[in-house]
Amino acid sequence: LADGDAAHGVFGRTLAEVVERACRVAPLEVIGIDMPIGLPDAGRRAADVEAKALAGPRRSSVFLAPVRAAVAAPSYVEAARQTRLLAGEGLSAQAYALAPRIREVDSWVRGAPTTVIEVHPEISFAAMVGHPVPASKHTWAGATQRRQRLADAGVVLPDDLGEVGSVAASDDVLDAAAVAWTARRHASGQARSLPARPETFSDGWPAAIWR
Repeated sequence: LADGDAAHGVFGRTLAEVVERACRVAPLEVIGIDMPIGLPDAGRRAADVEAKALAGPRRSSVFLAPVRAAVAAPSYVEAARQTRLLAGEGLSAQAYALAPRIREVDSWVRGAPTTVIEVHPEISFAAMVGHPVPASKHTWAGATQRRQRLADAGVVLPDDLGEVGSVAASDDVLDAAAVAWTARRHASGQARSLPARPETFSDGWPAAIWR
């Protein structure tokens, strides 16, 4: 949660709980979420294809959003079958493991208290730097570079994040801060989307990754 040049951390077991706790810290103008919002009925989203191209050496961090039928499937086998049928390729077990979270987001955004956008942290970092960050966020160099870039962009991560600091992985904190940076840009009218014109599928949501 970015607020001026200060950063505050909150956590919860559900998305609704995280947002409710964040609202206690400061009013939320825009909520950024690092999960697919707006699922394709067939094929692949332009947002994911463009984000992969933009991510360069970090392209593996951008996964292709599964088709809606795969997210609703009761098993991995059925989800993979639906993906082959509707998208023409397979589905990784890792992608299917995210299905419960994707369903949670898909349901929650319909009644969200404010504007909600999809954000991918590596795309946000690339926007901050002007190019993809070459070092992985899991390395010392990569983590240090990202924290410095956040500070340069006005999102200062304190050494003491309170309770969050004892439960959150360091790369998750960096990612959350990058998402908050993009949400702040969206609130001020500076953010841009991939694709430039969001797609709309049968769910009616304007699918795009913001940066």
